[in-house]
Amino acid sequence: MGRGKIVIRRIDNSTSRQVTFSKRRNGLIKKARELSILCDAEVGLIIFSSTGKLYEFSSSSMKSLIERYNRLKAEHHQVLNPSSEVKFWQREASSLRQQLQHLQDRHSQWMGELSGLSLNDLQNLEKQIEISLKGVRMQKDQDLTDEIQELKRKCNLIHQENIELYNEVNLITRENNDLHGKAYGARVANETSKSAFVPYGFTDAYELHGHIHLQLRQPQPQQNGTSTKTMNLG
Repeated sequence: MGRGKIVIRRIDNSTSRQVTFSKRRNGLIKKARELSILCDAEVGLIIFSSTGKLYEFSSSSMKSLIERYNRLKAEHHQVLNPSSEVKFWQREASSLRQQLQHLQDRHSQWMGELSGLSLNDLQNLEKQIEISLKGVRMQKDQDLTDEIQELKRKCNLIHQENIELYNEVNLITRENNDLHGKAYGARVANETSKSAFVPYGFTDAYELHGHIHLQLRQPQPQQNGTSTKTMNLG
């Protein structure tokens, strides 16, 4: 069976009323929290029990929410009431004129126009200048310190890069020396093998032909109509 419809009226029994209040209060706070999270809304909830106890929930600061509510309510009231709106803008204009005059006076004092200032005003101006100078010096020192730290960091990076490049150059040099040594050794071995190679079936020229000596004799008189040459092979 489904739940019956609850009649919305005051609960007479105090115990039941307190139990219902606790359940409904927790459910309402839960719904307010879910609304603020799901819809990115600023939610403020204030509950007073029948005994005067305060319960509240706010998605941000309850004080800021109340101030925002009062400000928007006053602006809305001024929009609806033309005379109040005129007074509001008159007060705003007067406040802005006072701020402008104050800024102009301060600017004149900072530019050295000190006429009309009392001794107390001069002492206050001196303190303000000293505070400003102290702030400027502190900011300058901080900027210099930050710049020095940044330069040190860059120097360390450059030094590390130089070390890495130096190691790479040494490695390449060693590899080149190894390749040069291997190439030189291969060339020497090749020349040695060529000088030791002798074609098949041949020995030294001296062993193959022996010592060859050629000698020419003086011509002899011709006999029987023919000339004779004698070659001695020795």
